[in-house]
Amino acid sequence: MQGVLTGFSVIGTVIAVGYVLGRSGYLGPDGRAVLTRLAFNVATPALLFTMLAGADLSVVLSGRLVVTAVATAVAAAVFAVVAGVFLRWDVGRVTLGALCSSYVNAGNLGIPIAVYVLGDASLVAPVLLLQVIVITPLALTILDLSRAEGSVSFVRRLTTPLRNPMAIASLSGVVVAATGWSPPAPVLEPLVLIGNMSIPAVLLAFGISLRGSERPGRGGDRGALWLSVLLKVVLQPLVAWAVGAGLFHLEGAALLDVVVIAALPAAQNLFTYASHYGIAERFTRDSVLLSTLLSVPALVVTAVLLS
Repeated sequence: MQGVLTGFSVIGTVIAVGYVLGRSGYLGPDGRAVLTRLAFNVATPALLFTMLAGADLSVVLSGRLVVTAVATAVAAAVFAVVAGVFLRWDVGRVTLGALCSSYVNAGNLGIPIAVYVLGDASLVAPVLLLQVIVITPLALTILDLSRAEGSVSFVRRLTTPLRNPMAIASLSGVVVAATGWSPPAPVLEPLVLIGNMSIPAVLLAFGISLRGSERPGRGGDRGALWLSVLLKVVLQPLVAWAVGAGLFHLEGAALLDVVVIAALPAAQNLFTYASHYGIAERFTRDSVLLSTLLSVPALVVTAVLLS
C-alpha cells in the first residue's frame, strides 16, 4: 500500500508543479514544447542507454516476461482492432491508442511500487526491457512512417529506427550490455546526469498541458478514450492473471508480481510521443491521466486479493 501511495504522490506533485508553471507562464509560451523536445531528443535517449547498458539481458528469457508480453499484446490488439476496423482511425492514432491501452508506467511509478509492494525493484526490469527494446522502437518507427509524406522507399522504411534518437539509444544500450563492455566513467556519468532530466521533464510538460484543458472524457473520442483506459486498468491485469495462473502455474508472490506490473497505468512519456509527432495529443493526455487515477484502486484491490 505504501508503495502505491508513494509512487502516485511523487508523480502527482511534479505534475502539479508543471500545472502551476503553465498557469503562471513562467516558462513562456513554448515551455511545454521545449520540455517535450528535451525529453524526446536528449534526456530520454540518455536514460534508455544508461539503463540498458547495465541491464541483465537474461531477464528477456524469463517466464514472467512472456506473461507480460501476452497481456500487453492482447490489450494493444483489442484497441487496434476496434479503432482501426470500426472507428476507421489512421495508423498514427491507432498506434498511440494501442500504446495507451498497454504501455505501462514501469519507470517512475513501477520502480517505487516494485520496491514497496513487491519488495524487489528488479522485478520491473523485464517489462522495462520489453518496452524499450521491442515496443518503443517498433511504435516510433510506425509513427515516423505514418508522418512521412508521399511514397516511402524500402530503404527509408528499413532505416527508420536508425534516425530516431530513442531507438538509437535503446539499440546502442543493448549492444553494450550484450558485449559486456563497461563505458568509462567520463563517458557514462554525463549521460546519467542528462538522463536524470527525462522523467521530470516529461511530468512537467504533462502538467503544463493540463492548463486550460477541458475535463478529460468530454471530447469526440470519448468511447475510444474509455476503451483504452479500461483495457489498461482492467483487461491487461486480468489477462496477466489468467495467463500467469493458467498457463505458467504461477502463484503467490510470483503471480502478484506480474499482475501488479500489468495493472500499472499508461506511461506519461506517451504524451511526449504524441506531442512530438502532433498526433492524438488530447486523447493521449486524457488516457494517461484517467488510467493513472483509476489504477490506484486497481492496484490496491490487486495487492489485497493476491497478497
